[in-house]
Amino acid sequence: MDALTRRKFLIASGVVGAGALAAGATAYTLADILGTAGDGDRPADAGTLVVVTLYGGNDGLNTVVPYADQAYQDARPDIAYDAGEVLRLDDSTGLNPALKGFHRLFTERRLAVVRGVGYPKPDRSHFRSMDIWQTADPVRPGTTGWLGRWLDTAGGDPRLAVSFEPALPPLLAGATSAGAAVPTNARRGAKGVTGLGRPAAGEPALQARAARCFADLDSIEAMITEVRDAQPADPDADEGDDPATGTGGRAELGAQLDLVAQCVEAGVATRAFSVSLGGFDTHADEKQLQEILLAQLDKAVTGFVDRMAGRPVTVAVYSEFGRRVRANASDGTDHGTASNVFVLGSGVRGGLHGEQPSLTDLDDGDLKYTVDFRDVYAGLLTDVLATDPQRVLGGWTGKLALTGS
Repeated sequence: MDALTRRKFLIASGVVGAGALAAGATAYTLADILGTAGDGDRPADAGTLVVVTLYGGNDGLNTVVPYADQAYQDARPDIAYDAGEVLRLDDSTGLNPALKGFHRLFTERRLAVVRGVGYPKPDRSHFRSMDIWQTADPVRPGTTGWLGRWLDTAGGDPRLAVSFEPALPPLLAGATSAGAAVPTNARRGAKGVTGLGRPAAGEPALQARAARCFADLDSIEAMITEVRDAQPADPDADEGDDPATGTGGRAELGAQLDLVAQCVEAGVATRAFSVSLGGFDTHADEKQLQEILLAQLDKAVTGFVDRMAGRPVTVAVYSEFGRRVRANASDGTDHGTASNVFVLGSGVRGGLHGEQPSLTDLDDGDLKYTVDFRDVYAGLLTDVLATDPQRVLGGWTGKLALTGS
């Protein structure tokens, strides 16, 4: 198979993006990342940031539940949680019953719950709002992500910022550099694909790298399969179920985080990882579906945090928006605004942060944000990635300290 055909196949398969091959910055293999272990460039105490994106707009009010607020109970009588169902954080707030691991981490002061996170003039479009969150620009989201701009300041080596998602998210795109997109699954058994991993004599370096990328897929897929097989099956799930939707995200969060853990344990140079979980666009029959998704999040993230205990690894979990306060007629919720951000790890300042938005003083039926998301980013940039947030966030001066002593 010639190099051009292989390139088209790789793009069509979602192995690497067209932009990755064109720019030459993102077609990397797991071996490339593990190859940075022990190279001496990473300080021993350097922090690692793992960003978990929940695609679809997770319902924050049924995740961090203001169960004692009568306005909450009145707004969603058929899908609200009462005091006996939630995992209590204090006398008015509790976690969704599916978040048992998060609740334990909260009691151990390894979970920070930031309430009311949003941005001015919120947008209810999945894709526009996700662009805003990933670029950190509520006014005019451009083509660079906030971690991509951090990468620009950190020297631009793509291996410092790695995505285990199907394509490089805007989050990791910088002005002069871009993170590394590492593929984690392949189209198995496709006729004639074995030759895709063999570089052709005299082909350009970027195409040779793409070939190596494909060649590495079998070993990565084996890791994914091993992790998946080790997890007990969900007896209520239909074979082939995949909660990811057209709004983006992946299904195998635990497998993605297992790869992150292997990289951290190997001592790679990577400082920022991006992983995702999809399926949170819960317009109908929300309660059961969200509990299933939150249970997946809870198991994957809690296991990862426990595995990373004692290491300077911080996990941040966010979604592009929350949902409207009032439930709809289909026992679901529609696109809303402000929601919660979770920050987890051994060095986290655990507890409740930020003010719970009012459920009666609303903006056209939506919550008014009380914490600007750039304050969260500034804290992570300062305390985890040890960089000046103003250089990355366009001079933004706010900061929410969520990690450190």
